Amino acid sequence: MVEWKISDGLTDYDTALAAMEARADAIAKGEEDELIWLVEHPPLYTAGTSAKIEDLVQPDRFPVYNTRRGGQYTYHGPGQRVAYAMLDLNKRGRDVRKFVHDMETWVIAALAEFNIKGEIREGRVGVWVERDDKPLTVTGKKAEDKVAAIGLRIRKWVSFHGLSINVEPDLSHFDGIVPCGITEYGVTSLVDLGLPVTMDDVDIALRRAFDDVFGDAPDPQ
Repeated sequence: MVEWKISDGLTDYDTALAAMEARADAIAKGEEDELIWLVEHPPLYTAGTSAKIEDLVQPDRFPVYNTRRGGQYTYHGPGQRVAYAMLDLNKRGRDVRKFVHDMETWVIAALAEFNIKGEIREGRVGVWVERDDKPLTVTGKKAEDKVAAIGLRIRKWVSFHGLSINVEPDLSHFDGIVPCGITEYGVTSLVDLGLPVTMDDVDIALRRAFDDVFGDAPDPQ
């Protein structure tokens, strides 16, 4: 059984990290159920295990947290839905590549509820959207922006950290980093794409899509 939890307001990042680690350990011991935890954070940057210091363009703009999740620098802040996934891969198959793909598929399925075509790109973790409203690239291809980021850590075959979907964050806050180390592409949000979507709308879509990708889950509490 997977528990769902939605936290109101802005969740302190250190508090979230401590809670995730404790829950992941309890899941590994068989003491707690799996958990999907939906939060928003105050503005901050996080550095994954592959982060390069030169990609932290404005180190004094927001607090910076060094994490042990995979990936590089990313931003969290108000208007962004962060979904922390504490799932037991002992029960779901010890296949990290498939699990990352399933996380991407989860986001894509949720975005499809708003008629957004999210896509995966080889060598670029996360979910991307083509922009028909922007000029073609220098190579003649459609412009692409990132709408969702994924960064995971797996310990004792239990996952934590997770994904973030840009609903209506201040996109200028991404200027303080090179998001995920990628300079050739931009960042977008659901509202920037012209969708008047609320956080509640996204939560409902995530719940339904999770059931389709990972199996049944109880109603959020």
